This record gives sequence, C-alpha cells and structure tokens, in this order.
Amino acid sequence: MNAYMTNGTLDFLRKLPDKHPDIDFYFMRENASTLVYYESEKKSIFASGRSYEVILQNSTLKDNGFVVMNNIPVADDGKATFEDKFKQRRQNVESMPGFQAFRLLRPKKGNTYIVMTQWASEADFENWKNSDQFKQAHKEGSNVKPPAYFLDRPFVTSYRMIDLEETDQTN
Repeated sequence: MNAYMTNGTLDFLRKLPDKHPDIDFYFMRENASTLVYYESEKKSIFASGRSYEVILQNSTLKDNGFVVMNNIPVADDGKATFEDKFKQRRQNVESMPGFQAFRLLRPKKGNTYIVMTQWASEADFENWKNSDQFKQAHKEGSNVKPPAYFLDRPFVTSYRMIDLEETDQTN
C-alpha cells in the first residue's frame, strides 16, 4: 500500500474529491496550511507531493480527530535497523484512550520516515505523551544523542482533521 500527501490551499485541494470520487481523501490543517492525504495501490495523482510506502499500520483513518506526524530523517545505511527496531517495539499506543489509527511510512524519495498517529482529540494525544507507556516506548529520552542512523533531529507536525462538509456550511 502507498500513501500520498501534498500541501496547498483548502480552496484548491477541496476540488480533489470531485475530480477523483474513487479516492478517500483526508484533509488536515496546521495553522494556515492544508494537507491532503490518501492511500492507494495506484500511482499518485499529485503533480507535486510526497510518496510513501505504508510498512506498518493499525486501524482505519477517520475523517475527524487530531493527527501527529513524527518526521524522522534516517540514513540509507540505517533504514533496515530503524524499521526492525520499530517493528520490535511494542508501544501499547493502540490501547490508549482516544487512539484512532497508526501508520509507519517509508519515503519513496528522500530519507524522512513518518510515524503518523491519529487521535480523537489533542487532549488524548497529550495524555499518551504523559503516560508510562509513552515513557517506556521513548526511554532513550530527549537529552540523549539520537541514534547514529538519524541524519538529523526528528521533528513533529500536528494537524486537525477538516470536515469539508462543515467548511462548506461556514463559507
């Protein structure tokens, strides 16, 4: 399975479902930026976007909620190690209240993996971050040097899902 995403204005991106009715698009907003995401076995429909292979997943994405993307730049020679460590790690995230979905995305170009989780609300994500399960899963801690296979420090982006029908009613 492949995952595709691109950024743009909501006015431009909201036309996608009409042009491609067979695709389930997920619309997300971070401040003034809009991101659209979808999964397919087919080639991307985006002229300029990012392509990934879904290598781990849990549950189905929802049209509502709070999405967190942990962007992790990984060196070519460390990709297998990174994926193996991730596959072996049992984070118990799925059992946390408010958990909706999970994806580990391998980049088709470049080196930045995305660990994506979807939550019912931002408060549910914050509860996970403050949980013992989170501390156990991230026991390396933020003060320790990242693994050698990290090219750079990971960074997090977060989004709120957009319900296009609700935005249609408010415009």
